[in-house]
Parts: sequence; structure tokens; C-alpha cells
Amino acid sequence: MVDIIEKQQFSVIGKMGEGLAIEGTKWIPPLWQEANSNFAEISNLAKLDAEGNITGIWGAMSDVDEKFERWKEEGKYLAGCEVTDDAIVPNGWTKWVIPAFKYVVTKCTQDSYQNIFNHMIANYLSQSNYQIVGAIQEFYNPKDNTGELYLYFPVEKI
Repeated sequence: MVDIIEKQQFSVIGKMGEGLAIEGTKWIPPLWQEANSNFAEISNLAKLDAEGNITGIWGAMSDVDEKFERWKEEGKYLAGCEVTDDAIVPNGWTKWVIPAFKYVVTKCTQDSYQNIFNHMIANYLSQSNYQIVGAIQEFYNPKDNTGELYLYFPVEKI
């Protein structure tokens, strides 16, 4: 299932790394380990919903110039949580303000990630007359314990 949503600018504080796109499975998991093991340092900054739950955990991506363009040979990745835009960044953490985009959103698991990602790029977006206009983002719903995540493809109509 695919949703199309408009998401306003939002901020994420997390642990950032940079590396070769084809080696993402080597350098991204340690970022999550570091972010998760030090989460207490930023937990008070996490944006909360009406029920007091964290609104979102993000695997945010950007090009190496941090213009939020798609990865080429290399990219940057920020493993973190959504925070208020005015949150002050603690030492050792990085804050990104991700611009507003229209997103095509689809759910996947770690096992289906690559297949769904490739299908969206190769088939769905072009057949739906969309082009990608920025870096794809990963969203992890804190209320969801199924191991699923959502891929956010920033798009505009062709």
C-alpha cells in the first residue's frame, strides 16, 4: 500500500555518519547502536504526540553537502528522533532540519527493504508520473513493534 502525504519541515537530532552508498549496511547499523545506547541524552528533546508518545524515529538521509538531495556514490545518514525545531543540540549529536516535501510513503521490513525500494524507483514512481526530488527518508513508528518501517520518497509530478 502506498500513501501520498505532504509533510512540513521537521527536525531530527541523531548520530550522523557518512560513507559509500554501497557499504551502507556496514556503517549505518553502528550509528543506530550509538544513538540507541545514548538516547537518554536527547530523550527530553523528543517531539511528543497528544498521548505523550515519541512522534517518530528517523533514519534521515542527505547528500554529502547536506542539501537533502539523493545519495550518489556517498551519502550521509542521521539515526535519530524527531524533535521540536527549536531544540538545542547536545554535544556529540547532530541536528538536521529536513525541508517540507510531498512524499510517496510505503511500508517495508528490513528483509523486503531493497526489493520495495527498487520497485518504487523502477516502477511505481515513473508509472505514477512522479520524480524523486530529494533524499529518501526512513521512518520508524515508535508504537509499532512489528519491525516494519516506512520509506518516504520526496516527489513531485512530472
